[in-house]
Amino acid sequence: MFYTAIIFGLLSSFHCIGMCGPIAMMLPVDRNNSSKRVLQIITYHLGRISAYGTIGFVFGLVGKGFFMAGIQQQLSIGIGIAMIAVVLIPEKLFARYNFSKPIFKLVAGIKSTLGAQFKNKSYKSLFTIGLLNGFLPCGMVYVALFGAIAMQNAGWGVVYMILFGLGTVPLMSSIVLIQGYITLPMRNRIQRMIPYVAITMGCLFILRGLGLGIPYLSPSTMSLFIQSNATCH
Repeated sequence: MFYTAIIFGLLSSFHCIGMCGPIAMMLPVDRNNSSKRVLQIITYHLGRISAYGTIGFVFGLVGKGFFMAGIQQQLSIGIGIAMIAVVLIPEKLFARYNFSKPIFKLVAGIKSTLGAQFKNKSYKSLFTIGLLNGFLPCGMVYVALFGAIAMQNAGWGVVYMILFGLGTVPLMSSIVLIQGYITLPMRNRIQRMIPYVAITMGCLFILRGLGLGIPYLSPSTMSLFIQSNATCH
C-alpha cells in the first residue's frame, strides 16, 4: 500500500500549491546562486518531511493499538470509508464545525513563529520553516494519515508519511525554481483528479480489509497475524 502514499502525495501537491505555495514562493533562498538555492529548497523539504514523519509515528502507534486489539481488518475498512467520506461530504458541511478551534492558539503560534523565520536566510531557518509548515492543518495530510494508521506500526507509519512527503517534493520545488511553467489550467485539471485518487485509495483499503484472498491486494490471512504470532511465542 506504500505506492498509494507516493501517488497521493504527487497529486495532492497541486492542492498544496494553493495552500502552501505562498510559503514556498516566499522562502528566503538565494536567487542568484542556483546550486545554493537547490540545497536550500532541499533543506526546506527535509523540514516538511520530518514533520510528516513525526505525525506518521504518532498515528502509526494508534494503528498498532488497533492491530494489537485484533481489529485490523475492520480498521482498514473503516479507514477506506473515511477516505471516501472526506471526498464526498460537501465542504460547506465541514465548514459548520470548526474542528481546528480547540487547537486554534497552537496553530496561531506556529504561524507566528513561521513568519519570524522568513527574516533569516540560514539553513536552520529554512529547515524550521519546512518543519512548521508540515504541522499546519491540511486536508490532504489528514487523508494521508488514514493510511499511516492502516500501516498498524509506528515505523511503517513514519515510512508512509515520508513517502507521501516525497511525493509532494517535485511540484513544490518547481514553484520556487520554475514558477512560470505551472499554468492555472494545468493545476486545475490535476486538482480535479485528487478526489478520484482519494476514492480509489479508499476502495483499496476497503478491499484490503475484506480479506478476499487476492494476493497483495486483499490477503485472506490478515486476521490471523496476531494468532500466529501468539502461537509462535
